[in-house]
Amino acid sequence: MSVKVEASHDGIPHNKVMAMGLILALVSLYIAVAGAYAGYDYLAFFGGIAAVGALIWGNSTIKKLCSYGIGTGVPSAGMLAFGSGVLAMLFAAKLAVINVFLVPIAGLIIALIVGLVLGWISNSVLNMKIPVMTRSIAELAAVGCVALMGLTVVATGHVAFSEITAFNLDIFGITVSFYDVSYIGAGLIAVSFMLGAIALQHPFNACLGPGEKQDRTNMLAIECGFLSMIVMAVISFAFVSLVAAWISLVIALIGWFVSYKKYFALSKRDAAAWLDAKPFSDAEE
Repeated sequence: MSVKVEASHDGIPHNKVMAMGLILALVSLYIAVAGAYAGYDYLAFFGGIAAVGALIWGNSTIKKLCSYGIGTGVPSAGMLAFGSGVLAMLFAAKLAVINVFLVPIAGLIIALIVGLVLGWISNSVLNMKIPVMTRSIAELAAVGCVALMGLTVVATGHVAFSEITAFNLDIFGITVSFYDVSYIGAGLIAVSFMLGAIALQHPFNACLGPGEKQDRTNMLAIECGFLSMIVMAVISFAFVSLVAAWISLVIALIGWFVSYKKYFALSKRDAAAWLDAKPFSDAEE
């Protein structure tokens, strides 16, 4: 038996947040992929926007899942989401040999399937019996996959498996590929994994409590998304053109500064509402 403890009583319904986040993520991801396909890597920054959109969706999903009294499971939910997501992303990336535009939607579908299986195991095998568990784990897997794709595009400008497993260098007119210093070979995907997982689980974990407000928690998710994008933009200097890397870094810095300033203002707004709280009375001897 599970006991539901509401996280937020007001604000935008979860399904609407999910739709907005998913649309923003997929549209941005396809713009970035189309840019890479046409040879315009300066559109890689749209991958960061896609990651932010996915994190907004994921933040709402974590709130819905953890309202059933499993607040201590917030960090593990972030890790599970990106653990499932990285599997889906790598499988989908292989489909680029057929058509690179298949990758984002295929990754989303594969992640949902993986998440449904994991959700079923959690509820039916581990016997957690949480009403929204299966759907939430499926959503989180999809969020992890899309966010990872977005961060990968920021860093490399591509989502194709052949591009993220090879670092191409032109030597006297001959293109030579190196695996060891590629996005996958150098282990940079682990960096995006941790950046995304922390950005997913931190907002609700930080804002959890009786004063939790949807707009403040979502703003922290946006801020964390842009903060992760800054790191991936710095990494991108090794993989994309100098112009593309600078565009991604500048947009990430602006996005982070604006969202951080807004989050700080919302935090002060909510903190001020508690100034008239009574102090704890002295304990009786």
